Amino acid sequence: MPSFDIVSRTDIPEVDNAVQGAMREIGTRFDFKGSQCSIGRNEEQLVLIADDDLKLRQLKELIQGYLAKRKVDVGSFEFNKPEAATGNTLRQTVDIKQGLDRDLTSKIIKEIKSQKLKVQVSIQGDELRVTGKKRDQLQEVITLAKSLNIKQPLQFVNFRD
Repeated sequence: MPSFDIVSRTDIPEVDNAVQGAMREIGTRFDFKGSQCSIGRNEEQLVLIADDDLKLRQLKELIQGYLAKRKVDVGSFEFNKPEAATGNTLRQTVDIKQGLDRDLTSKIIKEIKSQKLKVQVSIQGDELRVTGKKRDQLQEVITLAKSLNIKQPLQFVNFRD
């Protein structure tokens, strides 16, 4: 039976490349000269550190631009509220979303079942496996999932006939 997986993955090496490019630009830009601005990555989080709110917004725009250049979807990043850090600086953490959470999987499954498509959907960890009798049915599921209003980017992988 044909099947495929619906996943949401972020390419971490590309995120690292975007962070390095943004840090290079921070080092050369005149408006960041003498400031304590930096961008770093810890496991599944980016950490933005800036002197004030204006520089923090500039850092956010800068990293979003570099992520877009590296073809990393910005929808897989959740910007948390800025908080005060040591030395009169601001720190903002950015969560990198990996995998589908329970709410999102239930929303996708509910939408597929409401369309009465003849496919089976099963949850496998943080991804969904969709199986059906015909390839056309699976393609209908893909177009349906793309048409849903989901901020997190979805990938359709492991297509088997």
